[in-house]
Amino acid sequence: MADPVATQTFRSAKELRIAAIDRHQNGDPDTARILYRRYLTIVPKDAAIWSNLGALFRSEQNYDMAATCQRRALHLDPGNITLLNNAANALYDSGDVEEALAIRQQAIAKDPGNADHYANLAKCLRGLGRHKQAVAELEKGIRIAPEEPELHIQMSFALLALGDYQKGFTEFEWRWKGDEISPPDFDFPQWQGEDIEGKTILVSPEQGFGDTVLMARFLAQLLDLGCSVKLLCKTPLRRLFAEMPGVDGFIDTRDQLAGCDVWAPMMDLPRYLGTTLDTLPAPAHLAIPADSITRAKAILKPFDDVLKIGVLWSGSVTYRANHKRSFSHRKFLRLATIPGVQLFSLYKGTLTDAFHEDGTSCIIFDAASNDRDFADSAALIQKLDLVITMDSAIAHVSGSLNIPVWNLLHSEAYWLYEPFRDHTPWYPSMRLIRQPGSGDWDAVFDQLVAEITERAQEHRK
Repeated sequence: MADPVATQTFRSAKELRIAAIDRHQNGDPDTARILYRRYLTIVPKDAAIWSNLGALFRSEQNYDMAATCQRRALHLDPGNITLLNNAANALYDSGDVEEALAIRQQAIAKDPGNADHYANLAKCLRGLGRHKQAVAELEKGIRIAPEEPELHIQMSFALLALGDYQKGFTEFEWRWKGDEISPPDFDFPQWQGEDIEGKTILVSPEQGFGDTVLMARFLAQLLDLGCSVKLLCKTPLRRLFAEMPGVDGFIDTRDQLAGCDVWAPMMDLPRYLGTTLDTLPAPAHLAIPADSITRAKAILKPFDDVLKIGVLWSGSVTYRANHKRSFSHRKFLRLATIPGVQLFSLYKGTLTDAFHEDGTSCIIFDAASNDRDFADSAALIQKLDLVITMDSAIAHVSGSLNIPVWNLLHSEAYWLYEPFRDHTPWYPSMRLIRQPGSGDWDAVFDQLVAEITERAQEHRK
């Protein structure tokens, strides 16, 4: 039932403005949107309210609408530092990174003593692949506010993208002082590179499944330190990691922590193991159980004579930048029309219903929604000719299995996929295919159609 305030008669535009802001601040976006709309039809030149409406749209991940509202606000009040920041935030999220960068530069010109501006500017520069310039701007910000975590976090990403892993992972230690993640609460100290011969170290994942698979390669190197390794491991990865070299045991509950002497976040391992671009260990060994292999063979048996390609179009929808790295499942229908090709969906998640409801699953067969875990996924991947995916855990699993995988990257790719254009030393079997411009998936799929057509022809010979 609609809030009666949405249709209430107000004595003045001022009262309507106050009511709209109140509903927005008190977590009622639907009513706030109606009231903002009513107010702006009366007072269309109120820059602050246009900016508020933009912020509301941004909170709902309606980034194009957010950017439109913020542009209008900035046109009405171009010198307002708050509106500059709000506009740059919305434009960055909508993929208009060049425009966001220009606004960030304006903000610094107006307020050069505010270190936050340098962190925001660096984020835009990184999004445009200008990592060295980002480092230079962050150094300016750190001179102003040496204890500001976001400056160091952005510095870590810029350095990692440049391939400077030792400095980059050292700066990444500042993530614990930011506002996004907190370290786990263990009763024993965090390992910081000291001698742990004869001790037991607990290794803790801190990011998504993909980063866990990525960093698992370092567990075997801990053996060289003469320690015993236990791993916190979520159930979907447990069977896949069952034979992981260097792991002496898996931890599920706090009751199993007895005997651990120190703990380490997975993302700290490259730092303390002295990792460089030249010393990257091979991807982790993944175990594929026999029953998963049997299941995969049964799924793929009718398709022995065609080019079998696994596809994935979205990662976790809760990831705040998923809208940039992901695209519609319908994009892959262009590949499905190529003779001699069968596509198999590797997607498992909340978007499965949409994939079935519009009929796409009649053409791109659903091979993953009933997967029990990543071991089932890995078994299927191992039997495919090729995997084409956006940046996701499936990309990491495919790369770890040394299966040919084409990783489709948006223009603001993860640091892992720098500083090289079309490959990453982290995964020898992975090819990187990048958007030529922000949000331009059409050009990516034009390239895919041409290449898969040729590949299918070769497969039929």
